[in-house]
Amino acid sequence: MKAIFQRWFGPARPAAVPETTEALAERGVVEAQFSLGLKFASAPGALDYARAEYWYLKAASQNHALAHFNLGMMHARGQGMPCDKEQSRVWIQKAAELGDASAQYNLGLLHHRTVANGPQAMASESRVEAYAWLQLAAAQGYRDAEAASNVVRLHMTQADVQEAGRRVAAFKDGAEPGER
Repeated sequence: MKAIFQRWFGPARPAAVPETTEALAERGVVEAQFSLGLKFASAPGALDYARAEYWYLKAASQNHALAHFNLGMMHARGQGMPCDKEQSRVWIQKAAELGDASAQYNLGLLHHRTVANGPQAMASESRVEAYAWLQLAAAQGYRDAEAASNVVRLHMTQADVQEAGRRVAAFKDGAEPGER
């Protein structure tokens, strides 16, 4: 009987102390890693892009889509590193392939800009890619994606629209990027 009373009314067990975000990140918890990246990239008055990049890279290595996207934006803006549009595109492409609507929208816009600024021989392919990525973002309800895809479509052939539709369907079916 005494054992029952001790279990019920005995000394309270100490409450578990919650782990800090830093401790969780060090243990490999991807959301904690991303959270630290965001903290260092956006803390008012205490920006530390090198530490933000470090934590975003940790999260990106675990396929965290927003970490990929944020690394792409850091490269595009030259935040804590030289501005590098190609490296930016690589990171944004990875985020888009992981299904991030913002990355899909931005990748669509990058391809659309390539139509105007790139070689004419690549214009059709760039329009198809732009339209496909914008359609994927629009399907997730991303603001302005539908309007942007309509602008791109105005300059596409019917065959290009069909090819973009095929790529969108392949993406939704889970095809790898090289299989699209």
